[in-house]
Amino acid sequence: MTPPNLVEYGFDADYQAVYDMAWRYARENLHALAPRMDREDWFPEAEFRAMAEAGLLGVTVPTEYGGAGLDVLAQGFICEAVSYWNHGLAGSLLASDNLCLDNLVRNANAEQKARYLPLFCTGRAIGALGMTEPGAGSDALGSMATRATRDGDHYVLNGRKLFITNGPVADVLLVYAKTAPERRTHGISAFIVEKTFPGFRVAQHLDKMGWRGSPTGELVFDDVRVPVANRVGEENGGAGIMMSGLDVERVIGAFYGVGLAQRALDIAVEYATVRRQFERPIGDFQMVQTMLADMYADVATMRALAYQVGREVAHLPPGAAGRGVVHKRSAAAILHAGRACMRVLDLAVQIHGGMGFMNESEVNRLYRSGKVLEIGAGTTQVRQMIVAAELLKEAAGR
Repeated sequence: MTPPNLVEYGFDADYQAVYDMAWRYARENLHALAPRMDREDWFPEAEFRAMAEAGLLGVTVPTEYGGAGLDVLAQGFICEAVSYWNHGLAGSLLASDNLCLDNLVRNANAEQKARYLPLFCTGRAIGALGMTEPGAGSDALGSMATRATRDGDHYVLNGRKLFITNGPVADVLLVYAKTAPERRTHGISAFIVEKTFPGFRVAQHLDKMGWRGSPTGELVFDDVRVPVANRVGEENGGAGIMMSGLDVERVIGAFYGVGLAQRALDIAVEYATVRRQFERPIGDFQMVQTMLADMYADVATMRALAYQVGREVAHLPPGAAGRGVVHKRSAAAILHAGRACMRVLDLAVQIHGGMGFMNESEVNRLYRSGKVLEIGAGTTQVRQMIVAAELLKEAAGR
């Protein structure tokens, strides 16, 4: 169980150093937390915030705000390495550092950056993205019911958000709400909301089959007064902000899936060498070997596509995401990662046999968590729609 050699994929030594650092830290400090996280749905808040000291938080934040000034490709490698050793904590890392923080890095104004970015880099702030609602999942923008009404120097937010990763523990949230409902998807704005704002509360901590220890919740906004200074971007410009981040989120999610699947493959190979039946290691049997070979092929193709599309989104110019080739390829990356990861996890459980069906086994934890890759950041079917729509536009010459 060693980190991948990124030079073989065309990356330089700097990326390898970032990956190796994250890998070692997660192996030594985060892996042992996973059983309790799954058993008790416990979020190790102190350990999460302590990742700042190791340089794992705020990596895309410019150095003048206390970050490392790295690109989202480096962030993807960190997410993959942490996912390998503790996929639950990696889920919270993805939600805070990519969904929330990276959107602020790319879209917040100078005053907002100066106020909020250093908090993430030091571990004082955990972030979350507030978009999905009880009645708005795949149609997150069109069906959004949360409203933000201008009242002098504030907006008044009312509504609910559901399935929000890090929602129960977040200090700072990037929240989307409709400021011009009659304009539908063109009438949405983005706001920075702090957990201490009156009227904001966590309605419930949701109980999930997987991704346990990465808290998910329902959030309530009851006449929450948000300063106009906390609006990110222009009024009614939230859809563009959301779409610019979603393509990157999908690619980082593919990196996450690579780490999860690689871990499943590695422990399946190890189990096949030590588990004996008929006086032989089960790895001697060709049917087990075919399963291992198929798992390897899926992990290899997941990694190759994720790494290539990671290069493509690492330095996107403003306004380039959310449409065209990158929109298609980011959706394809997470589409393939989600389905291939579930195939790998299914075979890993099969190789473990009865032990794989036990909740306390690591492969079981991985299996229960992998399904989120076919649901989060747009379901498999939404990703298929995106890819097909872009292909048909290209064929029509539009």
